[in-house]
Amino acid sequence: MNELLVFVCDGAPVRGEIVSISTAWQAVLERRNDPPAVRRILGDFVGAATLLCASLKFDGTLIIQAQSKGPIALLVVECKSDLSMRATVKLSVDPSEIAPNASLGELLDATGSGRLVITLDPSEREPGQPPYQGIVALQEQYGSTIKPVSSAAEAIGIYMQKSEQLETRIWLASSDTHVGGLLLQRMPDSGGHAHLDAQNAAEGWTRIQTLGETITNDELLTLPPETILRRLFLEESNENGVRSFPARQIRFSCRCSRNKVADVLRMLGEEEVQGILAEQGMVETICEFCAKPYRFDAVDCLQVFKTDLLSDATRPPSSGH
Repeated sequence: MNELLVFVCDGAPVRGEIVSISTAWQAVLERRNDPPAVRRILGDFVGAATLLCASLKFDGTLIIQAQSKGPIALLVVECKSDLSMRATVKLSVDPSEIAPNASLGELLDATGSGRLVITLDPSEREPGQPPYQGIVALQEQYGSTIKPVSSAAEAIGIYMQKSEQLETRIWLASSDTHVGGLLLQRMPDSGGHAHLDAQNAAEGWTRIQTLGETITNDELLTLPPETILRRLFLEESNENGVRSFPARQIRFSCRCSRNKVADVLRMLGEEEVQGILAEQGMVETICEFCAKPYRFDAVDCLQVFKTDLLSDATRPPSSGH
């Protein structure tokens, strides 16, 4: 299962999504060797990114970044509007130091420094137009007490609340083989739900949330989206109507390329690159998302800095990538 199912409720101003990811998630993990707690958090954010990306109104990319001075220094999940995704994590400690049951707060906000950044980057931005970016702290304030968030779902909820988006509820679960998620959003009472008065709309939103709260991690990780939809909302469907749309496929895809590595070398500067060549005889790098190696020898690096033709600067090497 690598599917995302979108549905709408006729008797409540609610749009929902259910996601189930298996082989695409396993493709992320087979390129990594992260501790169990890190895999769990990364999986939850993969589910969140997929759910959020499905509602994009443009062709482009949604990027979730979590940054901190804790054991997880950086977590990145990228999901394109066609639901192709990739993900990576950088640790600041040895993996053996991370407890199997470590929480998100312990790994991403141990010192109160955690930040969640969500970027919406249209493919066809106007020149000079920056992508939209929302930033929230990975803490929640309860009166005078500030506590770190306990889960990716809570972190996404804070982001949605702070960015003044539609009211949103999200449930996430992940294992070594599957990622699952459920998202509910309250839609404006106008448009397709104009037939509902304010009281019925509010009651409908509460009713759908109550049904959503009955979902279990086991169901999210083992059942197809269509089955989850039927189990959760059978009575709602019979009484008020629930409509689903054709399932969309999710896949792992990395966009790294030799051209992009050449661009990075240019940003480093010729002097620094020559220093690496003098020390190591070759510039080598590995994509942090897919683990693909790239190698540039002295001739390759010379072309990177001396030619105006990108195709010449990134000619295939005699061996490697």
